[in-house]
Amino acid sequence: MTSKLEQLQNILTPVIEALGYRCWGIEYISQGRHSVLRVYIDHEKGIVIEDCETVSRQLSAVMDVEDPISSEYTLEVSSPGMDRPLFTLAQFAEFVGEQVKIRLRSPVEERRNFQGLIRSVEDQDVVIQVDEYEYLLPIDLIEKANILPNFE
Repeated sequence: MTSKLEQLQNILTPVIEALGYRCWGIEYISQGRHSVLRVYIDHEKGIVIEDCETVSRQLSAVMDVEDPISSEYTLEVSSPGMDRPLFTLAQFAEFVGEQVKIRLRSPVEERRNFQGLIRSVEDQDVVIQVDEYEYLLPIDLIEKANILPNFE
């Protein structure tokens, strides 16, 4: 049984990649009768508004045909930005050494919020250093994670 998010990823990722972009991540926020489908795209040359418009038009057409969301929703196509969200173990591995802010679905060692340095990825866990402590955070427990931009 695939989740709504997995279903959306299976439909949208090939379309995004066919256009020459990387599907950075997908968020589906169900808010009663009106939901938000947020799609993050990336490209080695960066993302400009025209890229978002191109991808948005294609995704809208595919969504109209496939119709995976029965209720009303808003489609947002965006660059991940400087405070980019992290969705996968591979993305965490790509940003080892960066500062990150993580919120968990359920507590680890009686905490749900962590801010620290990404040390490594081991099996299905993200290793984060907060002050002098290291925490192993299972990827399945991570509700939201964002890179903290460094402006130095």
